[in-house]
Amino acid sequence: MRASKCHHITNTAPLLSARLLYTIVHIILNSSVMLWFPDKLLVVTVATKETDGYRRFLRTAKHFNYTVKVLGRDQKWKGGDYMSAPGGGQKVRLLKEGLKEMKDDGQIILFIDSYDVVFASGPKELLKKFQQTKHRVVFSSETLIWPDRHLEDKYPHVREGNRFLGSGGFIGYLPNIKELIANWTGDDGDSDQLFFTKVYTDQSKRKSINITLDNKCRLFQNLHGALDDVVLKFEDSQVRLRNVLYDTLPVIVHGNGPTKLQINYLGNYIPNTWTFESGCTVCHEDLRSLTALQPHPVIGIFIQQPTPFVTVFFERLLKLQHPKNKIKLFIFNKVYCPVFCSPHITAKWADWSPDDLCRRDQDCDYFFSLDIEVVLKNKDTLKILIEQNLPIVAPMITRAGRLWSNFWGALSGDGYYARSEDYVDIVQGRRVGVWNVPYVSNVYLVKGSLLRRELKDYELFSSSDPDMAFCHNIRNKGIFMYVTNMHTFGRILSTENYQTGHLHNDLWQIFENPVDWEERYIHENYTRIMKDKLIENPCPDVYWFPVFSTVACNHMIEEMEHYGKWSGGGNAVRHLDNRITGGYENVPTIDIHMIQINFEKEWQKFLVEYVVPITEKMFPGYYTKAHFELAFVVRYKPDEQPSLRPHHDASTFTVNIALNQVDLDYQGGGCRFLRYDCSIQAPRKGWALLHPGRLTHYHEGLPTTAGVRYIAVSFVDP
Repeated sequence: MRASKCHHITNTAPLLSARLLYTIVHIILNSSVMLWFPDKLLVVTVATKETDGYRRFLRTAKHFNYTVKVLGRDQKWKGGDYMSAPGGGQKVRLLKEGLKEMKDDGQIILFIDSYDVVFASGPKELLKKFQQTKHRVVFSSETLIWPDRHLEDKYPHVREGNRFLGSGGFIGYLPNIKELIANWTGDDGDSDQLFFTKVYTDQSKRKSINITLDNKCRLFQNLHGALDDVVLKFEDSQVRLRNVLYDTLPVIVHGNGPTKLQINYLGNYIPNTWTFESGCTVCHEDLRSLTALQPHPVIGIFIQQPTPFVTVFFERLLKLQHPKNKIKLFIFNKVYCPVFCSPHITAKWADWSPDDLCRRDQDCDYFFSLDIEVVLKNKDTLKILIEQNLPIVAPMITRAGRLWSNFWGALSGDGYYARSEDYVDIVQGRRVGVWNVPYVSNVYLVKGSLLRRELKDYELFSSSDPDMAFCHNIRNKGIFMYVTNMHTFGRILSTENYQTGHLHNDLWQIFENPVDWEERYIHENYTRIMKDKLIENPCPDVYWFPVFSTVACNHMIEEMEHYGKWSGGGNAVRHLDNRITGGYENVPTIDIHMIQINFEKEWQKFLVEYVVPITEKMFPGYYTKAHFELAFVVRYKPDEQPSLRPHHDASTFTVNIALNQVDLDYQGGGCRFLRYDCSIQAPRKGWALLHPGRLTHYHEGLPTTAGVRYIAVSFVDP
């Protein structure tokens, strides 16, 4: 019995092996061919012209090694604008024609749009998920029915998932796809979505062709109607889109309908454009080399409102690194032209668009739009932008101390600013790269070829808000705009509260534009005072340090002389002064008080920011908020008031800043501290003397023997 049993087992082994072999062969021939032979997959798309979106599509396809066949190249698009109305029939016609020559029944066709599609994973995952559907054709799905709502009742009901068909993507075997489109006889402008919907809702055709929908977005994710259902998922140097409603990771992401800006945002990351591990992986691709031929840019400068620090703007412009003989410069001055331009000039520019200067010049390679309020600190800005080789690219600039920048990461429903999830990280430099965005302003570079081809008939700036009009028109053309924060470029000035009632209005900008005010008006060595021990001690408890720039000194003098209402320090009634509390000045000078020119708040801010830190360092344990009753500019002249008799100041400490230069602007002058018999006889322009005011530092102003001497004096903490 045992022998017989063993013999029986031995005889069944070949039979089991044969069955196993048959099963393996059956699996390979009927389904798993997709897993083991991904070359059986062909991606087919329609692209009548090479747009930015098309190039993005091809980049993601290449990343995953998809084989792509493009239909309709260089043909005129006749499929309508199905963003707002049904269309797309031309795609079906081209697909039908393109499949005629294909004979391999094992071929799998993935037919998708290209301008607004990105791949998030590769062929292996796509084919595996297709196989798991156990159908011969799988369409993408949507939550919304389009374009005929009357067909809703004909759709089969589903327990879970999206119910309606999306025509922007489907995958299937070649024979089934051919059967799907065999009856297409429509015009190019007819609706492809309606055609496929009618096929799918016809139960007999649905069964014959073996069609199903990707209800839970395992293969395809259409964004329209599903924006709240998807999030970015960062994992292992790759970025996926996760559908949180169904907990799926779609292979293909489609920005269908009005979700073009959202697919642009997602394309900044998917599949690996930017990752936490590698940062920007495409920022150094397709760069333009400037080693040989230097391009010809037209720089358009726009002055649309009174703006501070205009002189500094043009000083920086001269430092821009590009051959000056290659640059053409145009300045559009809206502020002053209505006043100074003749009527025929004003009328001429009324119908003129600033980009025309480049569009009409065949030698113009780039149009560089630059607003006057831009502080362009990076002298290589133009070079960096040109090297990016993008249609439109802006250098990211920000407003000092704020999250404001010259780009928007997203748009609201009515086309205005909305904050994208990554906006703060980009502005603060935690994410660095080149970003596809819906809006740029103030400074950007446009390819001249773009203006002469895609935008040749466009009035890009035709609006009361030129930047809004420009970006709106660019978005409507499907052209991508980028902003780069790969480098530090500069910042933008605040112009909202810029007052123009003074001679040197920039002096009043210490609150609105403190960084620019400091660069303009604070001594270049001020920040090195402590590090390099620049504070001098010429007399006991008298400290001498650089604080004002030459420009600051000159502007203070000129502002006071422009105001012109000097006090009568040399008159018989010189002690009477209704500008001060009590109306009596014990030691009068010929001066103008800061309050007279409405500069007292700005002056106190200056003292707090730049004098108080030195005071507290030199006099340990003393803390001050720099309150003052008297702050003024004194003028000494030999024939007016050459000197000042010995006196104490009505202050805890006094700040005395020399506003002009001895031996160059005047002779003599200086300050003598009688108690210590110590004099400073050669005050340096822009340097401040800091000393106690009462009790210990009895002092006098030494005679000015020639010229005119100016000093700015503050009695702090009276």
